[in-house]
Amino acid sequence: MATDISDSVRLEVASRANSQCEYCLISDEDVGFPHQIDHIVSRKHGGISTLDNLALSCVLCNRYKGTDIASVDSQTGAITRLFDPRHDRWPEHFRIENAMIIPISPVGRVTVSLLKLNTKERISERSQLQLLGRYATAV
Repeated sequence: MATDISDSVRLEVASRANSQCEYCLISDEDVGFPHQIDHIVSRKHGGISTLDNLALSCVLCNRYKGTDIASVDSQTGAITRLFDPRHDRWPEHFRIENAMIIPISPVGRVTVSLLKLNTKERISERSQLQLLGRYATAV
């Protein structure tokens, strides 16, 4: 856990995100481990712990993202930046179809791939949450 992020900043990041992971949209209330604060641009790449560079992330999204800021687009082979919750709008890069997160842009493609948003287990979890009315069926 980053020690340079105060409790008040952590609360502000969570509040701004409505306690949902800003990558996969799962609520903090619906997972076994508390959401974490993600550096959108990691400190390894010069990112700092300011509100403009912090996002709320579930444990899985944060683990798969790690310090990455880009990946290779499977369709074009181009190095493409990842989704940035502070500067991008989720519906411009993804849509929800059943319980799958469907990428609709190159940024969406690399993010879905790198964060493994559509593994069997994650789709199953979202499907169950949709049945309970706890996860979006459309965004």
